[in-house]
Amino acid sequence: MSEHQFSTEKRILMAMRKTLGSIIKDVTPANSSLKSPLSSSTIDDIRVCFDLISVREKEIAKESGLQNQDRPRFTDEPNRENVVSITGLKTQKSDTES
Repeated sequence: MSEHQFSTEKRILMAMRKTLGSIIKDVTPANSSLKSPLSSSTIDDIRVCFDLISVREKEIAKESGLQNQDRPRFTDEPNRENVVSITGLKTQKSDTES
């Protein structure tokens, strides 16, 4: 597939994911004690759709040579990166170099 086809397919998949997510958000009752208006088979079908979208997105990334290692981060999750500022570091001549 060409890059144009990949980008078009990727945009379609993103739109489908966003639309399905919005539908779920709109029909989910605000009160958790209320029953969902969707049948359990419809909920299962939506899960399958999300799964298929995810699998295809991974295939497209693999075929494009991209490695997607992004994952959601929680705000209270510790940061794994350790950024060290080098602005305060100065090189010092050792006594043996003089």
